[in-house]
Amino acid sequence: MADVQTNDQDSGKGGKHKKVRAKKQSTHIDMTPMVDLAFLLLTFFMMTTTFGKPKTMEINMPVKPDTPENQTLVNNAVTILLTGDDKIYWYFGELKPETKLELTNYSNDGLRKLFLDKNKFAVDRIKQLRTESATNNMADSTLKRLEVEAKGAKQALMVLVKADDKAKYKNIVDVLDELNITMVGKYAIVDLAQQEFELINTFKPQP
Repeated sequence: MADVQTNDQDSGKGGKHKKVRAKKQSTHIDMTPMVDLAFLLLTFFMMTTTFGKPKTMEINMPVKPDTPENQTLVNNAVTILLTGDDKIYWYFGELKPETKLELTNYSNDGLRKLFLDKNKFAVDRIKQLRTESATNNMADSTLKRLEVEAKGAKQALMVLVKADDKAKYKNIVDVLDELNITMVGKYAIVDLAQQEFELINTFKPQP
C-alpha cells in the first residue's frame, strides 16, 4: 500500500564529531487497491439495485358490437367530446336527435365537479368504506376489493371519452387523471359518431 524511501547518502561520511542529521523519508501511497475497491462497490450496487418500473394506466377499451341491435344502452353515462383549443363538450345519457351539448373546462369547478356530482353514489360509498377501514382495521386487499365493487356498481357513473383529430393527446391524459381523482371506475375511449361531429360544429353557447 505504501513505500517508505530513505535517503542514506551521507550515512558513511564524517568523523567522530560529525553532526548526525535526521534521515529524510518520503511516503508514496499506492491508490490502485482503492480504485479496485471502488469498482467492486459500484458493480455490487448496480447488480443489487432494483430499478424503477414504468407506471402504466389501465384503459377499458370496449368491444365493438356486430350489429346495432346488440349495443348496450348507457343511460347513466356522461359522454365527453374533446376537440381543439382544449374545449370539452359533454352530454348525459343516450345520444338522441334532441341531444344538446354543454361546454366545460379542465378546472376543479368544471370537469372535476361534473364527475363528482354525477358519480356521487360511488364517491360516497368509497368514503364510507375508507372510514370503516380506519375504524375497524380492515385489510387493504378487502378495502380495495370493495372499492372496485363500488366503482363497478350499476348506480355508479359510466364515462365515454371521445376525441376528434383536433384534440391533443394531453387532453385525453388530463381526462383520465380526472376520472381517477373522482373515483370513476367505468370508462372507455370510443370513436365519435357522425351526429356528435355535427353537434360540435354547430354548437352555440347558451346565453
